[in-house]
Amino acid sequence: MTQLPHTHPRPQRQPRPLTRTRRRSRSRSRFRIATVLSALLTLFAVVLAAPAPAASGETGWWVPTARPAPDSQINVTGEPFKGTDAQGHVRGFVDAHTHLMSNEAFGGRLICGKTFSPQGIADALKDCPEHYPDGSLAIFDLITKGGDGKHDPNGWPTFVDWPAHDSMTHQQSYYAWVERAWRGGQRVLVNDLVTNGVICSVYFFKDRSCDEMTSIRLQAQKTYELQAYIDAMYGGPGKGWFRVVTDSGQARDVIQQGKLAVVLGVETSEPFGCKQILDVAQCSRADIDRGLDELYGLGVRSMFLCHKFDNALCGVRFDEGALGTAINAGQFLSTGTFWKTETCTGPQHDNPIGLAPAPAAQALLPQGVTVPSYAADAQCNTRGLTELGEYAVRGMMKRKMMLEVDHMSVKAAGRAFDILESESYPGVISSHSWMDLDWTERVYKMGGFVAQYMHGAEGFSSEAKRTDALRDKYHVGYGYGTDMNGVGGWPGPRGTDTPNPVRYPFRSVDGGSVIDRQTTGERTWDINTDGAAHYGLVPDWIEDIRQVGGQDVVDDLFRGAESYLTTWGASEHHRASVNLAAGEPTAASSTEWWNPFVSYASGRSVDSDTGTRWASEWSDDQWLRIDLGSTQLVGRVTLDWERAYGRAYRIEVSTDGSTWQSVWSTTTGDGGLDTARFAGVPARYLRIQGQQRGTQWGYSLHEVGVYSI
Repeated sequence: MTQLPHTHPRPQRQPRPLTRTRRRSRSRSRFRIATVLSALLTLFAVVLAAPAPAASGETGWWVPTARPAPDSQINVTGEPFKGTDAQGHVRGFVDAHTHLMSNEAFGGRLICGKTFSPQGIADALKDCPEHYPDGSLAIFDLITKGGDGKHDPNGWPTFVDWPAHDSMTHQQSYYAWVERAWRGGQRVLVNDLVTNGVICSVYFFKDRSCDEMTSIRLQAQKTYELQAYIDAMYGGPGKGWFRVVTDSGQARDVIQQGKLAVVLGVETSEPFGCKQILDVAQCSRADIDRGLDELYGLGVRSMFLCHKFDNALCGVRFDEGALGTAINAGQFLSTGTFWKTETCTGPQHDNPIGLAPAPAAQALLPQGVTVPSYAADAQCNTRGLTELGEYAVRGMMKRKMMLEVDHMSVKAAGRAFDILESESYPGVISSHSWMDLDWTERVYKMGGFVAQYMHGAEGFSSEAKRTDALRDKYHVGYGYGTDMNGVGGWPGPRGTDTPNPVRYPFRSVDGGSVIDRQTTGERTWDINTDGAAHYGLVPDWIEDIRQVGGQDVVDDLFRGAESYLTTWGASEHHRASVNLAAGEPTAASSTEWWNPFVSYASGRSVDSDTGTRWASEWSDDQWLRIDLGSTQLVGRVTLDWERAYGRAYRIEVSTDGSTWQSVWSTTTGDGGLDTARFAGVPARYLRIQGQQRGTQWGYSLHEVGVYSI
């Protein structure tokens, strides 16, 4: 018999106690009514199903008493681990980026098959109607996979051609496959509600509206219906292993019970209708507030502000090659403009767009319109975080939501980081390798969380080891983003002839369960020969990583759930600091004057209005002084520069206005939003002393913030 490995996760710091935030709205009430009615119907359907004992014959709290028959096998035996480790930390893996319900997106016919169906597996795992009889009309399959698109459309029970690691148009997240991943040690799943209105509008087959927010609402509803569907198998509400959570305390409770905590996120191109047309925003601050409130009411706790296309909130990080060309064509169809590039100003950069053709997508462009070419040395999106985007970031912070920075252009992400750092806000997530790797430490310094895309075992292990020292430095775990049902492609087979294949059966990372090859219907999958064909093979893929990358990589992954919840909990506990400088008296060495109708007086820098500013004369050695009114403990200063910024400057403090002490300085300022941190020092007066300008103009500050910490 194959010896089964046992592993032990490394300890991690104890999180702070948590509180629950509750919000109610009229839309949420309607949503709950619909959910309850749907849950009752689902419960009725499942209870009528004939009970089917587990294939292994095992019994326990983790085995349903009323699983529909027939259904997929799980092929895992042993009780799922409960509780915490000796240090009080939860254990388990986190999938920080996946799409359980994307079959409901893009018009409903892009991803074929369902995550669950009250009518059973034969209804859930069947192809789209137009794929029959041989896949000839599987247009999106042809575009994403190549070849002629032809395939055997039959899912259940034969599964000849799908699901597969290279098939992007078929359901990979059937609920029983997710169950297998949970049984294999996963304890957090972030279900990103996803869609794209342009893809929906140009795709030939659809059976519903292309409105993005309508699709997001439906996918949230379906996630709650899935919870009710699983609950019914275990005897009623709250008894199933699939638990949608809305705060980190709930998540910890669920994991300590040995169950799967499911977090709702959003990844869509035009959230709240915030698209742009010819660079004109099609939404307002009121739209953003309404949208964030609605999403929060649905249970959403993390989201992307832009995805694939530039929108009214931010510019995107480009896609490469033929896919980049296709998406750039979609960008034009959505916004009326193509991507625009510029030379990057720092070490981070967006993906190169490339010149590879994408004939099917380019054919959708108006006659005479072509995708432009781009200079090889201009690799950054000119579009960053807009004023509305900044408003949305701050709105997410007020609601204690976590910001996903993957897909943001480096210009947009850099500004978002500046804002989060200025408020000491930890809620930042990079969930699937779409952020410049050079920013990893910046995320960890803020208290954020990083996960990596589900590459093959070799590539995943190699990338994980590049940042291993940072995880040790900041005492954090690691995550993965499977992006299943996300049209991204998944690990292919390494082959049985490799010197270190996965040998079945193997033991779960915690050592308590035995995992064998997964069987659904007449098909049995093997990670060595099939790759990561569906969600149920996540435990097999992790074992493949152990074979290739070693136990240390897997140990970091096993600490991922704790790190993710630490970031989430710290975001919930964050309290905005009081700006000690707001509205206080100021003075300056000089004030620019050239327009009798606009004031650039020093007090404009502390009036809590980012639309105003102090501006000095156009020379070096200028200063701005703030009187805090009384002696305060000062340890953090934020400077929101206008285009005229300080290249070299220092921050000085004084208790009497005469004797000054320098507490922070730089000679490499680059404008934007700077945050200076230093050991707390008593001060009544604070002075920003400019030494060298960064431009031909003077020094100009929209807002100065002074904080105790």
